[in-house]
Amino acid sequence: MTFQYPHTIDNGHGEKITFLRKVSDPQGDWLEVENHVSPKAGPPMHVHHLQEEVLTVVQGRIATQVLGEEPQFYGPGETAEFKAGVPHKFWNPGPETLICKGWIKPADNIEYFLGAIFKSTSANGGRPGVFDSAWMLQRYRSEFDILDLPAFVRKVIFPIVLFWGNLTGQDKKFADAPPPRR
Repeated sequence: MTFQYPHTIDNGHGEKITFLRKVSDPQGDWLEVENHVSPKAGPPMHVHHLQEEVLTVVQGRIATQVLGEEPQFYGPGETAEFKAGVPHKFWNPGPETLICKGWIKPADNIEYFLGAIFKSTSANGGRPGVFDSAWMLQRYRSEFDILDLPAFVRKVIFPIVLFWGNLTGQDKKFADAPPPRR
């Protein structure tokens, strides 16, 4: 997929990401980003198996948590780093909009993945649709995972929803999905 820069995705529920530019690098393209996060908003516990993420606070405060550790808090000028393969989440603990600038390296499919998840979240009242989540997490399982999903949903509900969704053509909306990185 080819994106024009800058471009913004908005989940309609407190998270907005602007992909400012894609930088070509012999060791892998990376993305320069800006996040706007409303008070109490932020992504669930997740992992990018291949990407490193770095966010520097421009305005407000960011709370971060690595799975199994206590939350950490950062203010303006401070930087939070998330290594590839490390489960984490972040949120805005303050009363004003959190603004961060940073990067994601390598770019791989994160623009497509987050764009589809944000679009589904906006269309489904604050949570991605079940088929959309199941399809995206299955296709891009080598790159991303959401860890807050109950095992029953992951092992029973998602396979059934995928079967029926594919049978009824719901997967056609993802016809432009780039191949996963293996």
